[in-house]
Amino acid sequence: MATKMETGKSGELAAVDFLKSLGYKILQTNWKVSFGEIDIIARDGDLLVIVEVKTRQNLRHGNPEEAVNYAKQRKLVNLADIYISRNKVELETRFDIVAVIMDDENARITHHINAFSPFD
Repeated sequence: MATKMETGKSGELAAVDFLKSLGYKILQTNWKVSFGEIDIIARDGDLLVIVEVKTRQNLRHGNPEEAVNYAKQRKLVNLADIYISRNKVELETRFDIVAVIMDDENARITHHINAFSPFD
């Protein structure tokens, strides 16, 4: 049985591969500052996409995306603001969630495009 950390890492790698297959350009993974981390920062055409990846081994504790609550969304918005400011990004920003169920070595992925807005 994989540890929670191993499952999370596998889910993030699956999410990166999935987004690349859609034509996204991956700019950063696991971008960190003192109070948090953005799992994936990507470009989709003229959009900066901030991606939160949630991975589970099964649905026993609900769908993975349900873990991205309001507090987590606010934190991601604040982290995105820091990234944008530090990197002088002048693109519109979108927030996506990639939910991954790791079933043995297979990943079932659900991509929630524009999952939430910084103005919600």
